[in-house]
Amino acid sequence: MKLQKIASIHTDFPEKFGVPRQSGLADTKGVIVFEPEYRNPEALRGLEEYSHLWIVWGFSETPCNRWSPTVRPPRLGGNKRVGVFATRSPFRPNPVGLSCVKLDRIEKRKGGMVVCVSGVDMTDGTPVYDIKPYLPHIDAHPEADGGFAGRVKDYELLVEFPERWLEKVPEEHRETLKELLRQDPRPSYQEDAKRIYGMAYAGMEIRFAVKKNVLTVCEVCFV
Repeated sequence: MKLQKIASIHTDFPEKFGVPRQSGLADTKGVIVFEPEYRNPEALRGLEEYSHLWIVWGFSETPCNRWSPTVRPPRLGGNKRVGVFATRSPFRPNPVGLSCVKLDRIEKRKGGMVVCVSGVDMTDGTPVYDIKPYLPHIDAHPEADGGFAGRVKDYELLVEFPERWLEKVPEEHRETLKELLRQDPRPSYQEDAKRIYGMAYAGMEIRFAVKKNVLTVCEVCFV
C-alpha cells in the first residue's frame, strides 16, 4: 500500500527548529491546500460542523531510511532511552505523524477550497495524507494514563523580549511567538548559556540566548 498525498499544509515554520513539540501547544496557524485531484468541495461537506480535526501527515524532513528501536525523548532530558513505539519520535519505521488541530474556517480561494486550522506542529509544505474529524465523545479519555510524558513536570522559560525587538514583530504574531519561546525551542541536551540560537518563524529570524530558566531575545530580523 502506498499513501497518497492529498494536500500540503502551509505554516509559518520553514524549518524544524522552533516547531511546537506537540499540536495544540501554541496558537500556530496552518492552511491546508489540496492537490488538484482532491479539490472537489463535496469532499468537505459537513466538515464545518466539527471544531477539531485529526491530521495524518508525513515527517517529510526526516530521512525515510532512518529509524531506531529506541529513542531519547526530550521530556526525559534527552539522556534516557525508551522504545520508539512509546514515543512520538519522527524516527519510525513509517514516518507518519498525527496531530489534533482546531478548525478555524473553510475558505474558497483561487484554485479551490482550503482548510484553515490552528495549533499546528508542522513545517511549511508538510504532506497531508488524511483528514478525520475529532470526536470528543469517543476520542477524549480524561482518565487515560499519559505514561512518562504525563509524569514529567512541564516547565516554561521566562521570556525577556526587549521592546525594540518586540516592536519589529507584527502584532498578530507577538503572543504566539512569546508562547513558542516560553516552551524552550532548544534541544533538551543543550545548556550553553553563551550560545546564540536562531529560530525562523513567519518570515523572521529570532535570535536568543538562554541562561538557567530565562530566555532573552537578542535580535529580530526579517529574512
